[in-house]
Amino acid sequence: MKAINNAIVGFVRILPKSIVKIFAKKYVAGENLEEAINVVKVLNAKGIIATMDVLGESIQNKEEAITAKDEYLELLDAIEDHKLNSNVSIKPTQLGLGIDTEFCYNLVDEILTKAKQLNNFVRIDMEDSPYTDKTIELFLQLREKHENVGIVLQSYLRRTLDDVKMLNKKGGHYRLCKGIYVEPEEIAFKGKQEVRDNFMASLKLMFEDGNYVGIATHDKYLIDESYKLIEEMKIPNEKFEFQMLYGVTEHLRDRINKDGYKIRVYIPFGEHWYAYSIRRLQENPAMAWHITKSIFSFRK
Repeated sequence: MKAINNAIVGFVRILPKSIVKIFAKKYVAGENLEEAINVVKVLNAKGIIATMDVLGESIQNKEEAITAKDEYLELLDAIEDHKLNSNVSIKPTQLGLGIDTEFCYNLVDEILTKAKQLNNFVRIDMEDSPYTDKTIELFLQLREKHENVGIVLQSYLRRTLDDVKMLNKKGGHYRLCKGIYVEPEEIAFKGKQEVRDNFMASLKLMFEDGNYVGIATHDKYLIDESYKLIEEMKIPNEKFEFQMLYGVTEHLRDRINKDGYKIRVYIPFGEHWYAYSIRRLQENPAMAWHITKSIFSFRK
């Protein structure tokens, strides 16, 4: 299967951009804000909430970071104006974390201040391992001033349980996911069940300390195990939600929604859709299988 997935990724990379757009359309909510707003409206009508992300990361200069910040301020206004049930997700490198940490803090602080004025919430995404410590430090610094901010932890990293123990003392507000970046074995679990086990151990620890958790997974095994843990620990519905990517495992998304649990869908949009689509395939070749199944309307 891995060889097939990698072959599909390689195939997609050599296709013309216009063809890749056919693949990407299901997973990206459009090239502009208006298109993304319409997608969220459809989801909201089904009782599904959203988190919106303006695509782009690892900018080259401060001017690009300021432009990204302005786009998020515009996005927050649009969410308010259209009465969408959505918060926003941001990538620290898109806002200058790789250039100047204080500069990045100031931009995110401005976004959080605007979000607070509009009674909204901002999730700081976790990127690859060179930025893990910097992202946690950024979150902790912002958390001292803002309550409407959360962070993402990745269960494939060996350090994650220790990070949960530390962050729980500060009051975490988490999205827990497996992680998609390719990392060396010395810092990341490689076995499928190892990653799953660390996911469930992290989730249990988050719940034990009373934190709010976004359970972000497309893995039916983890969804079922999370259901069991929620029932065993008697976790109230207001202390968690499930989260998924736009266009992926929609049958599981709809099942969770039907079961009466909150489900939030990550809505990426913007002019950088091509880089996002190719990157997701590179970082997680299994996504290629989702695409193949979607194209041929096949569901296991």
